[in-house]
Amino acid sequence: MIDPSTIGLIAFAAVLVLLALRVPIAFALASVATIATFFIFAFRTGTFMPERAIRATTSLVYSNSFDLIHSYDLSMIPLFVALGHIAYRAEITTKIYDAAKVWLTRLPGGVAMASVVGCGGFSAITGSSIACASTMGRICVPEMLRMGYDPRLATSSVAAGGTLGSLIPPSVLFIIYGIFTETSISRLFLAGVLPGLLTLAGFILVIGIWVWRNPAIAPVGDQVFTRRERMKAALDAWPALLLFLVIVGGIYGGIFTATEAAAVCVVATALIGFAQRKLTLSGLWESLKETCIQTSAIFFIAAGAKIFVAFIALTGVAPTIVSTVTAAEPSVIVLMLAIALIYLLLGMFLDPIGIMVLTLPLMIPLVESYGLNLIWFGVVVIKLLEIGLITPPVGLNVFVIANVVGREAPIDRIFAGIARFLSVDIIVLGLIMAFPIISLLLPMGM
Repeated sequence: MIDPSTIGLIAFAAVLVLLALRVPIAFALASVATIATFFIFAFRTGTFMPERAIRATTSLVYSNSFDLIHSYDLSMIPLFVALGHIAYRAEITTKIYDAAKVWLTRLPGGVAMASVVGCGGFSAITGSSIACASTMGRICVPEMLRMGYDPRLATSSVAAGGTLGSLIPPSVLFIIYGIFTETSISRLFLAGVLPGLLTLAGFILVIGIWVWRNPAIAPVGDQVFTRRERMKAALDAWPALLLFLVIVGGIYGGIFTATEAAAVCVVATALIGFAQRKLTLSGLWESLKETCIQTSAIFFIAAGAKIFVAFIALTGVAPTIVSTVTAAEPSVIVLMLAIALIYLLLGMFLDPIGIMVLTLPLMIPLVESYGLNLIWFGVVVIKLLEIGLITPPVGLNVFVIANVVGREAPIDRIFAGIARFLSVDIIVLGLIMAFPIISLLLPMGM
């Protein structure tokens, strides 16, 4: 009879193989976990008895997927996804970029800086890095190329800025992390604020230094805005600022839970859109349809992951790994560097949600054995996943931008520009790991 922990390791390897073959993550996790669970129960007595395994396996699969889908915390995912789609159709998400462009267009690299600020504002409402890169890429990149910006700067600034959706709340990745680790999602949201703003400031600094060293890559626009136009552009961005304050201020002040904040913002966004005549009934309907499609995909992945987590717990592979690592007695620094390396390597080939649901069942027991704060560790993980979105050879945000701009900016040129922003990401990651207070300051004051 094969030891259950050995079956767990074989199953983990099988999932990696299926993912390399481009099998959807939900089907890879659920199928491998179900089949492996069946074999564990069938061989429990030492002989193969499939009739005893059927009921136990179906019970594990059904109960775990059912409990997840009926989770209260999971209900905020469709709410925040709907918020992003409705805000986009109501033209709320683009107002921050418009305001930043009006105020910064006369600065060297000002439109690229405005693009990063716009990505940060978009992220603060939608919570999706891919959606941010796709939407802002269609708006910002053509504008910068028209002005004569170097394609490397135009595309890489938006690709990097799009990753801010992973850290700046609300973040779908934080929601999934909170559900699977049973940590407070509200505190996770607050923990991502300062690291997200630090990353945003770093990206703006990169653009400033890049343009200062080579002014030709970012011609200054000839359009001059009056003071009245600048004030109007700033005031037009009030809905986006209001929604961000409701989410962060409401959660920090104890007025709302994260789910309640999402519901309030969805209603407020729809009302603002209708009041400003930017949102129509057909636009609202399309937003809801897109929400259903995107949410269904996330729920399938989450359900498959929950089944896989239950299977990993059944095998006892996580305690085996914990005992093996602790027996080696690595320091916390060595442990975190090893975890960072694993996530960075996986980020080169897999999407963020896939990496998270695949690794958390093994990482969390290990981190807990060292007594590390799970809120802080969640920020570290999300930051690593954020870096993976722009890391070659499979940086999803880079491919999204390349798909948007077409032949004007080949993927290799986008990656050439991304290197500068990656350096900032690594520095911010180091600061977060070295000084946990950056992540924990706001949650501690909640």
